[in-house]
Amino acid sequence: MLKQFTFCEGKITETPDKECPIHVYVNPDETERRYLIESLHIDEHTLHSSLDSNELARMEMEPDHVALIIKEPKRYIGKDSFLFNVESIGLFMFADRLIILLTEDIQLFHGRQFAKVDSIQDVVLKLIYMSTAHFQGHIKAISICSDELEQQINVSINNRQLLNMFTLEKSLVFYLEGISSNGRVIDRLKASATKLGLSSAHQEFLDDIAIENAQSYEMAQIYSQVISSLMDARASIISNNLNVMMKNLNAIVIAVAIPSLFAGIGGMSEFSAIIGFERWWKVGYPLFIAIMFLLGLATFYLIRKVERTWR
Repeated sequence: MLKQFTFCEGKITETPDKECPIHVYVNPDETERRYLIESLHIDEHTLHSSLDSNELARMEMEPDHVALIIKEPKRYIGKDSFLFNVESIGLFMFADRLIILLTEDIQLFHGRQFAKVDSIQDVVLKLIYMSTAHFQGHIKAISICSDELEQQINVSINNRQLLNMFTLEKSLVFYLEGISSNGRVIDRLKASATKLGLSSAHQEFLDDIAIENAQSYEMAQIYSQVISSLMDARASIISNNLNVMMKNLNAIVIAVAIPSLFAGIGGMSEFSAIIGFERWWKVGYPLFIAIMFLLGLATFYLIRKVERTWR
């Protein structure tokens, strides 16, 4: 699917004009891919790489254009089950146009950052900046999810929350890889500023982007280390909760077993005859049951008291 945009009073607006400076291809079909490869001479491997979520960000200088692949946090949906993934965006800078390749339809030109743009270089730099801002926002969301899961793990006796924590840790690995590769692209842009026609204002903005990207990497690294270091402790909490439950169950089993022994003896006909149950059964049996109940209750509390003493 092709979307076309142009500059209008410092903003980016959609237009039907085919001669517009910005062309956005969302998951291009085979016809559109052939056009990009044969008519615009975009390298086929680079084109496929820009639609591959596993591809690292990079920059390549071609004879008539510059190819950029940057990483962007993938839009999170409920069925992802705490997996925050990344996707690739292809940017192909020609002298008179910018080709953008996306795997899914997302809002690109929104927010105050795109309130004042008037060149292709502006668009590219602000897309990279927005990608960095999205990473920071998603990292904060991962931190919130981690705090909620930690509270659930403290009272959990199953592995579901722990597995979700492992998924968050895996997500941060994806983010670290994406942010790191974006940083290498930013460094190459700074080194090739003159060739790309970047003004001094663009270069200053690029320095700001580099700082923001470094901060994003540090945030992801810190959260990754924190989650990783706490995983063993949280696993121990689950194991401890299970042990506490098993102790309680064992106490109940022992408390039931001891009265059962006396109940078995009391149920023998010879014993019943000796103590007169056959004669006073209306009083004897309820009294015997009450004694067994009290004996079991006393055994349970005795076991719990011994456990607390051993602690």
